[in-house]
Amino acid sequence: MPFFNHDGLSFHFLDSGSGTPFIFQHGLGANVRQPDELYQPRAGFRFISLDCRGHGDTQPLGDPGKLGFTTFADDLLALMTRQGLPPAIVGGISMGAGVALNFAVRFPGPTRGLVLSRPAWLDRPMPENLRRLITVARFIRQYGAQQGLEPFKQSEDYDAIRRLSPDSADSLAGQFTEPRAEEALARLERMPNDVPYPQRDAWADIQVPTLILATDMDPIHPFEYAETLAHAIPGAVLKKLTPKSVSRERYRLETQRCIGSFLVEHFA
Repeated sequence: MPFFNHDGLSFHFLDSGSGTPFIFQHGLGANVRQPDELYQPRAGFRFISLDCRGHGDTQPLGDPGKLGFTTFADDLLALMTRQGLPPAIVGGISMGAGVALNFAVRFPGPTRGLVLSRPAWLDRPMPENLRRLITVARFIRQYGAQQGLEPFKQSEDYDAIRRLSPDSADSLAGQFTEPRAEEALARLERMPNDVPYPQRDAWADIQVPTLILATDMDPIHPFEYAETLAHAIPGAVLKKLTPKSVSRERYRLETQRCIGSFLVEHFA
């Protein structure tokens, strides 16, 4: 996997296949392996994913004050310029969906299509669904990543979310075991307080084919958020997937099928 230098950082990215570029971004605390494991490109499409600053093998952390959706979208544009890419389908999972939304609003020229998978942000900072990320950050800061997991699992926050969605609880617990949990802790503290784009009216200016994916039984990624975005973005198509807490394999296969069909229908 290659690297490129930008803004004093060495950015790690995945670039495979050939044809129409599809950029698919990971969620908070994850890396390029997440979208790569979730979607395998069809012939005729070039699959690209970037480790956001503070994530994966992109080093160093840099200025923590730059951890935010606008900077992450700027970094994507820098990657597209570096790779000489034509306008691309841009998408992402959770935080990555917020990055893609920011990109589509601010850079309509390089945006040919949009894929938002399980969005977790709308237009206000610190939504209720993301408050437990701040709780995770507090435990890591107080106990350290290795020692903080067990106290977190004994907390009321963890118990409450596990009753609603075991997969969501596992996702929060995974923030403790991520290799950069302590070094890049600022991402957990800053991202819930940011928004992809604060003016909801601007979503109506998105004039490209848009696919939105969501599930029930996911308190971190409410289905209602996906519905809100689908109503606001002209022509957006909303697809409901099997929740990961029911079947991770069905969720993965349905994601693959929905994205693959969307790309072929609009861009083949």
